Amino acid sequence: MSALAVVVAAFVVMEPVTYLAHRYVMHGLGRRLHRSHHRRWPGRTEGEPFFEANDAFPAAFAGVVMVAMAAGFNVDGLGVLLPVTVGVTLYGLAYALVHDGYIHQRLPVPGRHAALDRLAEAHALHHRFGGEPYGMLVPIVPASVRARAEAADERQLTRTGRR
Repeated sequence: MSALAVVVAAFVVMEPVTYLAHRYVMHGLGRRLHRSHHRRWPGRTEGEPFFEANDAFPAAFAGVVMVAMAAGFNVDGLGVLLPVTVGVTLYGLAYALVHDGYIHQRLPVPGRHAALDRLAEAHALHHRFGGEPYGMLVPIVPASVRARAEAADERQLTRTGRR
């Protein structure tokens, strides 16, 4: 397999890895750290610190990638780790730009984009209900979550008299 194919494969595999880490680590054992992120939706307010406890997760993931990259450079037979870590790093960059930049406005991302707005809407459902979808770049929103959101929106419209 060519190095480029390994980079692409690593990038693609990161979405299910991210889903699993988000679902079972961030909403499991790491919930105390991740809670800081859910309290900050939508966006930051003036005067809040830029960093939040949840930022420990990408820092830890980056540390693992750096160790793997060093091994790829320095350990005979582990050279395949180099394109793997490039793919993982590119996914991390895309994740940071979409999630932290575009959705949560923690980084400057200019303009509005329809495809990114759809990702933001899916992520808003995650923040609203604290469950699915856990994916980021290819979020799968179950029909039950969409129905729950529609019912909640309908109740809100009825309650506020905007129907």
